Amino acid sequence: MTQHANDGPGPGPNAAGRTRRVATSTGAALALAVASVAASGAAQADQDYVVRAGDTVSHIAARTGTSVAAITRANRLASAAQIRIGQQLTIPGASIAAPAATARPATHAVVSGDTVSGLAARYGTSVAAIVTANALDARALIRVGQQLAIPGAGTTVTPAVTQAGPATHRVASGDTVSAIAARYGTSVAAIVTANALDARALIRVGQQLAIPGAAPAARLVGNTFLGRTYPEAVVASANANKAALLSIGVPSRTQMRAKVVATARAMGVDAALAQAVAFQESGFNHTAVSPANAIGTMQVIPSSGEWASRLVGRHLNLLDPDDNVTAGVTILGALQHAGADLPNTIAGYYQGAASVQRNGMFTDTRMYVAAVQTLMARFG
Repeated sequence: MTQHANDGPGPGPNAAGRTRRVATSTGAALALAVASVAASGAAQADQDYVVRAGDTVSHIAARTGTSVAAITRANRLASAAQIRIGQQLTIPGASIAAPAATARPATHAVVSGDTVSGLAARYGTSVAAIVTANALDARALIRVGQQLAIPGAGTTVTPAVTQAGPATHRVASGDTVSAIAARYGTSVAAIVTANALDARALIRVGQQLAIPGAAPAARLVGNTFLGRTYPEAVVASANANKAALLSIGVPSRTQMRAKVVATARAMGVDAALAQAVAFQESGFNHTAVSPANAIGTMQVIPSSGEWASRLVGRHLNLLDPDDNVTAGVTILGALQHAGADLPNTIAGYYQGAASVQRNGMFTDTRMYVAAVQTLMARFG
């Protein structure tokens, strides 16, 4: 959802609160949907691979050290390279590793803000390995103070970037120590030690943190969109969310489109409308994150996600593909139920319902509405 910098809160989803809060969960349930392959002891040979939820050919190629073209040829896939859960693929010349028999697991005491996917990235292992080693459930829930075994990792963690002097970071709303550590290429433990934080790693808005042995990570998301420049805290959150989605892995565009259709039908929303909005917003690309911190397939900002959460009666994690689609479809349904006609429903999703009522449709909003209505004929 693209909303304008000066829009204030109003009925429905149009909170310009894109700047208020960020989604900081890395979506452990989403991470579990991705098959991880270990990176040591690789053997160059054809291997069999069973497709799991969330897999795409490109992700499998990257994890196994081969190419999309090679997998497509070896399995005689169609040009769209579509795969299905449970399908067995031949991976030509794959570097699929066996677990290292001699690796001693590290241990990690969970602090506030830690997630299994974040720990896996930090220690150079996989979500699946941590879940298995610690007998975690399907949600991969962990608690502060819990001691985790980290298989396939060394006993110490080397910061990703080493600099002579520390960076500093002013805490913004929604920041967590783990997200800050990921952004600056350092570790939670290093930030906790440098700032004398307690075991819960609690931080407060406005607090100045020293970030030892770190340099800011390269930006994945810029700070402008359609001539609007967004606040640094919002852009930083957008970059953290983009990095999380890229590191976790997401369903394919085909799979995301199917989720949009199924959710719209289940919630009584026009499936053609939901698909058209999703395509216009992201092209069904769940790794999409805008400078305004609009997240995922439906490009929902955190404040709108909170509003949708209240409507459905549970927390919606915008990084999770199913929750993201639920949030977007819920917002479309709420706009329609509030009495908006089709053009104003589409405009309200893009610009914010209160802003449309107050200002009418902006020029870019009119273009957006026209594009979505054209796309509806394609998806109808």
